[in-house]
Amino acid sequence: MQHRITVPGPLLDGNGHLVEKGYALSQIRQYDRSLVKASPLRLKEWDYYCICTARFALALTVADNGYMTMDSISLLDFEKNSQVTTSRMSVPFIAKRDLPFSSASGDIRVHGKGYGICFDNDGKSRHLYGHMDRFSGETGISFDITLTDAPEETMVIATPFPEKPTAFYYNQKINCMRADGTVKFGDSEYKFDPSLDFGVLDWGRGVWTYDNTWYWGSASGLAGGVPFGFNIGYGFGDTSAASENMLFHNGKAHKLSRVKFEIPSSGGKDDFMSPWKFSSDDGRFEMDFIPMMDRSAKIDLKLICSDQHQVFGRFSGTVILDDGQKVEIKDLTGFAEKVRNKW
Repeated sequence: MQHRITVPGPLLDGNGHLVEKGYALSQIRQYDRSLVKASPLRLKEWDYYCICTARFALALTVADNGYMTMDSISLLDFEKNSQVTTSRMSVPFIAKRDLPFSSASGDIRVHGKGYGICFDNDGKSRHLYGHMDRFSGETGISFDITLTDAPEETMVIATPFPEKPTAFYYNQKINCMRADGTVKFGDSEYKFDPSLDFGVLDWGRGVWTYDNTWYWGSASGLAGGVPFGFNIGYGFGDTSAASENMLFHNGKAHKLSRVKFEIPSSGGKDDFMSPWKFSSDDGRFEMDFIPMMDRSAKIDLKLICSDQHQVFGRFSGTVILDDGQKVEIKDLTGFAEKVRNKW
């Protein structure tokens, strides 16, 4: 059963509980931080962009995790088999964040010592630009990218946490935005081609419980000459009202049921760099995944822990749209991840 939210209104009631649980195709429920009824330390808000091509990927994060802010840049070069991720962290009363209540418009501009990250959104296009002087050793990075042609329909989901009524996650994924621009890293220059290259936005606002594991996969590109992408995932909260699994074909969304991540194991541990499989219970998403690079990070501060594996690779298989059309996917570059956070 997949419950679709169709009535506009506030996301939260006066008690800080979700008014309605399920999925939508746009942000018809309005998020308002003043209605949250939980400690500010439990509130997690972020905008995460990933622009992924067949040759390289750029990921940008601006996040406020309640007790810590984080601004992050990642550059992955699949041809050189190289990756760099550099994050700047602070505390909210020093690096105050006031992220927009909606993804539809609003600017995010953060600055610190030797860096700046800006996400300008006028409602028509998204301008991502910034720099970090010491991105890798003494080598700096700069980027200037414009994302356009956001599809009419997106994945939006309101997920509760059954153990805590005031906990929730409100999330939107906007796939298949055309990317145009340049990344400069030392003497290297990376260019996005808007006829081929696409970005995704992961927009998240919510009150999280302490210990969670999530699985997420995403890709955007071309299939049969038209924009195609998908969002798949599960692992936290109560998703009985709806999953976040969705296909995007030529601007339209096609809802899926449940998708299972089959991560290989070796010696009792996840083997992230061996081939994965994905399979849906409705038979509409059957995919093989060949990893190219694991963007991993592990932090263990006892009370605060994070174990992240965002694996970039190529997807091949078949999907079935709502009207029964079968679409063949071959070597579509994207990522799949497993993340555990104690936060």
